[in-house]
Amino acid sequence: MSEVVELKKLVKDLQSATTVQERVSILQLLKKNFQVNEAILRESKVGLAVGKLRAHDSKEVSDLAKEIVKKWKNEVERAKGGSGSKTPSNGKPPARKQSVAVTPTSAASPAPNGKPETRTAKSDGVKIPTSGDNTRDKCAELIYDGLAFDSGAPTDLIITRAKGVEQAVYAQFGTTGAEYKGKIRSLFVNLKDKGNPSLRENIVSGELSPEKFSKMTSEEMMSEERRAADLKIKEENLFKSLGAGQQEAETEGFQCGRCKQRKCRYRQAQTRSADEPMTASERSIPSPWEWLLSQVSSCST
Repeated sequence: MSEVVELKKLVKDLQSATTVQERVSILQLLKKNFQVNEAILRESKVGLAVGKLRAHDSKEVSDLAKEIVKKWKNEVERAKGGSGSKTPSNGKPPARKQSVAVTPTSAASPAPNGKPETRTAKSDGVKIPTSGDNTRDKCAELIYDGLAFDSGAPTDLIITRAKGVEQAVYAQFGTTGAEYKGKIRSLFVNLKDKGNPSLRENIVSGELSPEKFSKMTSEEMMSEERRAADLKIKEENLFKSLGAGQQEAETEGFQCGRCKQRKCRYRQAQTRSADEPMTASERSIPSPWEWLLSQVSSCST
């Protein structure tokens, strides 16, 4: 299919684009020149590529990506008979089936209150049977909720990834005990992090395998932004702790017996309460040698 081939080429161009203007030009081309359906989205993976840009730093890019996603969603729904259905001969409108249609957008449909709805196994009408174990079925659905959260990927693809993750976790522990449940919860929490859309995208697209994902720690699952923020906090705390250390001073009042230099560094320690003066022994030094032996930390050269 020539359209799929062209879309795949544009996906590569979009992923390799380095400037905002390049991305905007490609997105405008996608918006004006292409109509899609579920099969095209699935084969070309253009929905995933555009969906990632919904959280782009540039407002122009993110807004345009959201427009395309909304347009494609409507096209897929029309192709599935979501609108413009014919009235049957009995004169009654056809009953609306529960939709498990692909949402080719990382932004979900708006709810009546104006807020976006997130995709879940329940909203997509999905049941994920695994091995007949109710606990495992529920955990697989939980992973589905995390992956589908704001995804535009086909439902059956997300089901496959969710089952793969659950099976990999079960293979680690062999039972559905506390460790298994704790790991599933940890993966779910990280998947639902709004600030880490790339984690969801990488699993759904296949860039990150379910087996590898199931063994990752919370730190390994962090987004680059969160990791950078944590590193900055650690550096600030380290700086503050160093700043609170003992202060050193210099004096030329004594000569070092080793290097014969007169510039020496020393520190004073408060051995009594802060509101008490130093004792005579703290205030005076009997001889240069005693002072050097007890107080000098190093020569300045």
